[in-house]
This record gives sequence, C-alpha cells and structure tokens, in this order.
Amino acid sequence: MDLFEKLRNNLGPIGSYSRELRGHHYFAFPKLEGELGPHMTFRGNKVLNWSLNNYLGLANHPEVRQADADASAQWGLAYPMGARMMSGNSDLHEELEKSLAEFVGKEDTFLLNYGYQGVMSAIEAVVDHRDVIVYDAECHACLIDGIRLHKAKMGEYYKFNHNDIESLEKNLQRATKKAAEKGGGILVVTEGVFGMSGKVGCLKEIVALKEKYEFKLLVDDAHGFGTMGPTGAGVGELQGCQDGIDLYFSTFAKSMAAIGAFIAGDHDIIMYLKYNMRSQTYAKALPMPYVVGAMKRLEIIKNQPELREKLWENVRALQDGLRSRGFNIGDTTSPVTPVLMQSEGGVPEVSALVRDMRENHGIFCSIVVYPVVPKGVVMLRIIPTAAHSLEDVEFTLNAFTEVARKLSDGYYRQSELAIAPTV
Repeated sequence: MDLFEKLRNNLGPIGSYSRELRGHHYFAFPKLEGELGPHMTFRGNKVLNWSLNNYLGLANHPEVRQADADASAQWGLAYPMGARMMSGNSDLHEELEKSLAEFVGKEDTFLLNYGYQGVMSAIEAVVDHRDVIVYDAECHACLIDGIRLHKAKMGEYYKFNHNDIESLEKNLQRATKKAAEKGGGILVVTEGVFGMSGKVGCLKEIVALKEKYEFKLLVDDAHGFGTMGPTGAGVGELQGCQDGIDLYFSTFAKSMAAIGAFIAGDHDIIMYLKYNMRSQTYAKALPMPYVVGAMKRLEIIKNQPELREKLWENVRALQDGLRSRGFNIGDTTSPVTPVLMQSEGGVPEVSALVRDMRENHGIFCSIVVYPVVPKGVVMLRIIPTAAHSLEDVEFTLNAFTEVARKLSDGYYRQSELAIAPTV
C-alpha cells in the first residue's frame, strides 16, 4: 500500500469538512486581513472580529509596536541563534525570566520558545514511568499530548471529571496506590481558565487536597495570565492559592499578544527543567525581539491596569447582555464567552449560520460543533478584548438576537444557504 494514498483520500474528521462544504479558506484556514484588532477584513468585507485572544489589546498597542520595531532594528530576527544551553543565552533572556517569576510569585522561571511544545516537554521531563499523572478531563490538547508522551514511557495516568473535586479525590486515591507500587510520585494537571467553556479551574480546592494526598500541581493558565486576579497574575492569585501551584505555566499567545511562553516554580526544579526539557535543549532560543517585546508587554500589564479594567467592562457588558436576552453562555466566569445554541440541522445548517453571520451581519467569531460540543449544539465562541468598544458589544448583541431567531425559525435549513463559497 502506498503510505500517502490513505492521506490523500482521508483528510481526517476536521479536514473532511473542507471537501464536504468546500470550506477551505472559509471555515478552516480563513484569512483575516488588515490591522490586528476588533475590525478587520474577511474576503473583502469588513467584519467585527471576536476571534483573537488579544485580551488586553497589546497586539497594536503603540508602545508595544515601537518596542518590537526598535528591538528588530537593533538585534535582527536571528540573535542569539543557538539553543539556550549551547550558545543562545543572554542577559535579557534571564532578566525577563526574573521579571516573570516575580510577577507570578515564584522563585524562578524558564523562558520557552513556544507554549504548546513547551508544556508538552515540561510534562515529559517531570515524570518518568514510575510516576502517575492525574488530569482534568477538559485539559487542552497540549496537556493531553504531554500525557501521551508519558504514556509512551509506560507511565500510568488517570482522568478526573471536569472541575469535579470528588472525582479528583477518587483518582488521587487510585494514583496514590499505584505510585506506591511503582515507587513514583503524582502530578496533577489542570488549567486556570478552560479555553472552550471559560470555566475557571477549582485550584483552591485542589491545593487543599495536598493536606490529605502527596502530589505536585501543574497549572496551565494561558487564558488567566494577564486577565485574572487583582494584578493579572492569574487564577492562583484570584483564588489566593498561588503558593500551592508547584509549576505555573502560561503562553505569551494570549494577553501578551506574542510568541513564547514560560514555566515558573521552585528554583531547583526550574534548573532541572532547563537541563532536561528536550523541546528547549534541541531548539533555538527565543529571538531577541520577542524577548525585548515580552519585557515591554509585561511592563504594560503591571503598570497599565486600566487595560484589564476595560477588558472586564466589555466582558460584563457582553455576558450580561447575552444572559438578559436569554442566551446560554454556560458557567463562564472568565473573558471566554461561549454562546450555546440548539441546531438539529447538522453541519449544513451551521455552515449557513456562519455565512449569514460573516457576510450579512459582519460578525466573525469561532464556531464549534460536535465532537467538541454535544450533537445538536453549536457553540459560537466570543473573545472580548480591551480593544473592543461598548458599541461593538451592542452591535453584536443585536446580531446574535437576529441569528438566534433565524435559527429557531429554520431559516438556515434552506439548502442554498448551506453551500459554502467555492475555494
């Protein structure tokens, strides 16, 4: 059998839609053009964009743009070229690590060149075949892939029901027995803010279980860093349990509007990670413009709280407005805003809804269908930012009200509306 033949004829569960609906460059791999922000262009039409995790609006903040430009002019995009361990270290890399550690209340930090591969590699480095992982059922794919690396080393792992402390405790009991048999330890993995539902992780309750069980806690706070807590230091700060988080991870791809990530914890553990994370040992260091740019972004997060205040003004206006109009937005207590609607017409009906929103109402947001959500449900995922206005919110509320009415009336089941534009 030709190895590639099965790939040509099967693009996978997501890729199949690109053929079924002719949706490449429309539903998948769309091209948003223009200045990054709330108002962009899609296929020649102006749209109100709710799909960027640019929570604090830093992507086009003038101080950030200037810092990025100055650093690129001074250093170029290559410096320092090498992997950190070999030849790619610098004082500025270590200065950023120190600042991040201080901000999230940890002894030390390791700067990572990417978030996804970084946290995968951190999990792989921390645990070996004797250890047991216990993780939340709704953990992000990057965490799941890190657990798969653990599985590849014949490591044990248990999944607890999402944000369910009783389920976690039952699995900690199982893990404690298994770890004792194998002579290993336990790593609990969860998130600060879950990116699909917007739910905040029950970190305080998890930390409290340390009084009964011996384990270490890794928290992916990608959506919480910069947005949650009195200073923006995350969900651990919000819930008053940051000290109980043993490894605190976040990416720069959300509030920082950049590339890169970091993991923070006790100094000796961070030193271990610096020498044992394969994704960093064998990859180039984060280029200097990203380091300098991240320093400016962190400075703004610390010194311009009005950006976080504006974000939350928009969040409250949007979420309160949706609830008052009868929309189901789940149990979100974060900026992530999922709007759940009933759709019995399957993918064709959802595709028609998306086209109407984008082309007739000028709203661009992420659309989530089965298997991420149950069959018969469509999720419209909205990410408010500090760059949006209250006028943007009101416009969107009116558009959603009209779209929901059309969906209820069966408008989107008309076959001609369910055909996506030809690629």
